[in-house]
Amino acid sequence: MDKYVIHGGRRLCGSVEINGAKNAAVAILPAVILSDSPCRIENLPDISDVKNAAYILEEMGAAVSYPDRHTMEIDPRPIATHTVSAGVARRMRGSYYFIGALLGRCRRALVPLPGGCDFGVRPIDQHLKGFEALGCEHSLDNGGMISVTAPHDLHGAHIYLDVVSVGATMNIMLTAAKALGVTVIENAAREPHVVDLANFLNTMGADIRGAGTDTIKIHGVQQLRGGTYAIIPDQIEAGTYMLAAAATHGDVTVKNVTPKHLESISAKLVEMGVTVEEGDDSVRVVCSGQLRKCNVKTLPHPGFPTDMQPQITTLLTTAGGISMVTEGIFSGGRFKYVDELRNMGAKITVEGSLAVVEGVPMLKGAPVRALDLRAGVAMVLAGLMADGVTQVENIKFIERGYENIVDKLAGLGADIHLQRTPDSYGSNYRLG
Repeated sequence: MDKYVIHGGRRLCGSVEINGAKNAAVAILPAVILSDSPCRIENLPDISDVKNAAYILEEMGAAVSYPDRHTMEIDPRPIATHTVSAGVARRMRGSYYFIGALLGRCRRALVPLPGGCDFGVRPIDQHLKGFEALGCEHSLDNGGMISVTAPHDLHGAHIYLDVVSVGATMNIMLTAAKALGVTVIENAAREPHVVDLANFLNTMGADIRGAGTDTIKIHGVQQLRGGTYAIIPDQIEAGTYMLAAAATHGDVTVKNVTPKHLESISAKLVEMGVTVEEGDDSVRVVCSGQLRKCNVKTLPHPGFPTDMQPQITTLLTTAGGISMVTEGIFSGGRFKYVDELRNMGAKITVEGSLAVVEGVPMLKGAPVRALDLRAGVAMVLAGLMADGVTQVENIKFIERGYENIVDKLAGLGADIHLQRTPDSYGSNYRLG
């Protein structure tokens, strides 16, 4: 099994470039299905979730080419199926966006239950509620395939989401973009990748207004056309490198970012005694003293992102005093990684959705596992902080969302390398 080997204690300094947003890419690639002509998607991250989405498109019949490792050209016109096969789709959570896109294109979809990271209950009931309101029926077979059909065509509807759901908001947008009439989504998610998907659909000719607020209005159109679109920078990748700088008492400039998307992360770092300087498209993070305790609760955007919860919990393991981290998005499961940190000397107590973190002077290197994408990268942060050698196994999870993490960290001064097993694909396997 491939693993990262980290000799901790190195101060990170320099600059790092952030890639395109994973959470936007995994919705925008299925959205191409709605177009009646080719699309060129730029600033794609070179990660396994993007490779899997591209493979699904090819498997369905789309013509896919790669002008470079961060660009994909897709002609969806040859697609003549409404089915996504189970093999690749069950490796990624974002496979459910093919339901919304296929409904918009074909008025029916047959897609496997999504896979991805296992860190708690993540039902798709709000997705199905939205599809029903738009005129669809759904069923689930014994093989875990979801069938959704619109027997009398799609029509606009007023949809109130019972909980703020990024996935449901984006999936409903995909279907409603080509439904008859007007659709209103209330209690909609406001995350940057929701806005990015809306912007992409609008460049194709959709009429979507209000993305970034809690009410989105979609005027359905009959036709969407292709074009060129560049994906926004990855908020979570940027936040991870910001915390890596703080964790190693470093001085790192994180480039190719949208500072406004990082405000909740920057605010917590400042509260912990870290200096954060914003530029037009960069943030500089400097940490020169003892980190201070703080309390964190994950919330829908613009609150603190749940995808940064494992990273900041790891950072707090060496902060002075007792900190509390509350998981406000997912119920149960997202603190599974805490046992790995305890193996490195962390003092953390978990009660339901609350983790109480008592700072220790230093973590100690140890063999640990990546249990999911963000928990996995948290283990990398722990290794950078620790005294001694840390080996991070199960790195396939990390490669779902972080491009060239070893090279990027090494470029900042980290002592980290990828240890390969024979006949395995490494993290530098490219899109094309």
